[in-house]
Amino acid sequence: MEYNELFARTELLLGSETMREVASKSVILFGVGGVGSWCAEGLIRSGITKLTIVDSDKVAVANINRQLPATTKTVGMLKVEVLQNRLLEINPNAEITSIPEIYCPESAESFNLSKYDYVIDAIDSLSNKIDLLCRASATNAVVFSSMGAGLRLDPQKIRVAEFKKVRGCKLAYALRQRLKKGETLKKPILCVYSEEINKNNGENALANADENSSFRKARINGTMVQVTAVFGFTLSGLVMQDIVNGNSHKTLS
Repeated sequence: MEYNELFARTELLLGSETMREVASKSVILFGVGGVGSWCAEGLIRSGITKLTIVDSDKVAVANINRQLPATTKTVGMLKVEVLQNRLLEINPNAEITSIPEIYCPESAESFNLSKYDYVIDAIDSLSNKIDLLCRASATNAVVFSSMGAGLRLDPQKIRVAEFKKVRGCKLAYALRQRLKKGETLKKPILCVYSEEINKNNGENALANADENSSFRKARINGTMVQVTAVFGFTLSGLVMQDIVNGNSHKTLS
C-alpha cells in the first residue's frame, strides 16, 4: 500500500503539502511504556515515517493493564521489538529504529539528539529525565515531555502547559527542584500533565509481581490505560500540531 492510501483520511484534513512535511520529520521517543507506547502508535498512524524508539525494558505481566506492547503472549520480550513489529504492520514502509537501551547521562552522547526534528520524553527516572530534557533543550529539536501519569483516574483532567507552569504534579515539582541546583533548560518545553491527585489503595497488589517486572523504583504508583494512553496520544498530537502550525500558511485557511 502506498503512503497516500494509508493516510488518505489524514491528508483530507491536513492537505498534501502538510503530509509531505509529516513524512519528512524524524522523531526519537524515549520510553515506550504506558505513555510512550501509545505516543508511538499515534505518530505512526498520523503519517510519521521516521521514528526511533528507546527502551531497555522487557514486557512484564504487570504492564498488561496499560502498555500497548504488553499481552500475555509478549511477556519477557523486549518492548521496543514488540512495538516495532506492530508499527511496521501499520506502515511497512516506515523507518522504525528500535534501541533496547536505557537513556542515562553515560549513554546520552550515543543518541545524537541533534539529528532529530522532535525529541519526546516519556521516561520516569528522575535523574535520566532531567538529563534528557537539559540536553535536548540545547538542540534545535522541538521537545515534548510527559509528566507523571500515575495515581490519575480522569482523562478529562489531562492538560498541556510549559514546564514552568505545570502544577499539581509531584514529578514536575521534583524536576524543578533539581533544576534549581544548577541544571538548566535552554528553551521552553511543553508538557502533558494532570493536576488530579489520588492515592494507592492496594499497597500489596504487587507482592506477587513476576520476575520480568522492572520494579526497581523507590515507589510504584497505580496506573490506568485510560489515562496513560491519553497522555501518549496527546504527546503525538503535539507533534502533529507543531507540524501543521508550521505549515498552516500553505495548507490551512
